[in-house]
Amino acid sequence: MALCQSSIVMHFQEWFRSVHPGGPGAKAGECEDVWRLLPSFPLSSFSLPSLSPCSLVGLGALASLTAYWLVTRPRAMRPPCDLQAQSVAGGELSCRRSALLKDDVLLEFYYEDTRTAYDMFQRGLRISGGGPCLGFRKPGQPYEWIAYSEVAEQAQVMGSGLLASGCQPNPQQFVGIFAQNRPEWIISELACYTYSMAVVPLYETLGVEAMVHILNLAEISLVICDREEKASALLENKEQGVTPSLSCLVFFSDASDALVQRGQRCGVEILRLTQIMELGRQNLKDPVPPRPEDLAVVCFTSGTTGKPKGAMITHGNIASNTSSVIKILEVFSRRFDLGHPVAAVHFLTQNYKD
Repeated sequence: MALCQSSIVMHFQEWFRSVHPGGPGAKAGECEDVWRLLPSFPLSSFSLPSLSPCSLVGLGALASLTAYWLVTRPRAMRPPCDLQAQSVAGGELSCRRSALLKDDVLLEFYYEDTRTAYDMFQRGLRISGGGPCLGFRKPGQPYEWIAYSEVAEQAQVMGSGLLASGCQPNPQQFVGIFAQNRPEWIISELACYTYSMAVVPLYETLGVEAMVHILNLAEISLVICDREEKASALLENKEQGVTPSLSCLVFFSDASDALVQRGQRCGVEILRLTQIMELGRQNLKDPVPPRPEDLAVVCFTSGTTGKPKGAMITHGNIASNTSSVIKILEVFSRRFDLGHPVAAVHFLTQNYKD
C-alpha cells in the first residue's frame, strides 16, 4: 500500500510540473503549497480501496484545481526601485530626489512644448484631433462630451470677458472660483491661464472668517459662483464692510433679481456667465500665455491651526509634477510591457442640482 501511495505522489508531482509554465523546472516550494492547501490528512490515514470512485474523482479534481490556481494566480508586481530607498540625497541643499532619476538634474518638463498648464492644454488640443476633452453627466444620464476645440474657444472668450470686466492679464490678478467641480470650473480655470491670471479656489468648508481672510489677503475683486447661497454669503461680508475689494460676482447660471439688486446696493456687480461670454466675444483679445515661474493657483489650507495659509503653485510646479507622473508611468510601462503611456484621465465628481 505504501508503494501505491508513493506512486500517487510521484505521478501528481510529475503532473504538476507538466502544467507549470516553467515545465520541469517548477520550484519545490510551489509543490509544497499544493499539499498545504489540500485537506490536512496524511495519506497513511486512509486506505485507497476503502474510498469510492466518486471520492477519488473529487480528490483528483480538488488537487487539479488547487494546482491550477497556484500556477495561474496573480503574482506581486515587482517595484521599479527599492521601496526602502525610494528617494536619494542629492544636490548642495541636501534635498532628496526620486531614485528613478539617473542624476541630480530634476525633471522640470516632459515635453519641450509643455512648460506651463496653458502649454499642457494646448498640446492636448493639437494632438487630440478635435477629440473629446471634458466629459460630464447628470444622474441616470449618459456622458456628454465637450471637444478640445470648443473648450479652447470658450476659455479664450471667457478670459476676454473677464478682462473687459476689469481683470488684468498678469499673475498678480487673482480670480476666486467658489463652485463645485463641473466643466465650467475647468473652463474658468483655463480662461484665467489663457491670460496669465491666477486661480484661488474657495470652499464652503473654509467658514466665514477664513473666507474673509482669503478674499482680503489676495485682494480678490471677482469671484465665480455656482449657487445663490454662496453668493449671498459673499454679499453679506461685503455689506458688513469686511471685504472691500470684492466688486463682481459671475454666476454659471441665472441669478435672481433680488440678488442682483442686493449686489447693486452694496457695490457688487452680478453677471451671468452668458453675459461674460458675450462681453468676451465683443472684446476678444489674443492670449497672454503665462511663464513657468508665474503663479497658477493659490491653494489655501483649511485654517484649523490658525489663519489659512496659501500654497503658491506656479505653472512650472504643475508641469513638473505632471511630468513626474508621466515618467513613473513610463518606467512601469517598460517594466511590465504595457506600451507607452499616451493619455492621463482625470476624474472629477460632477454635482448638479439644477
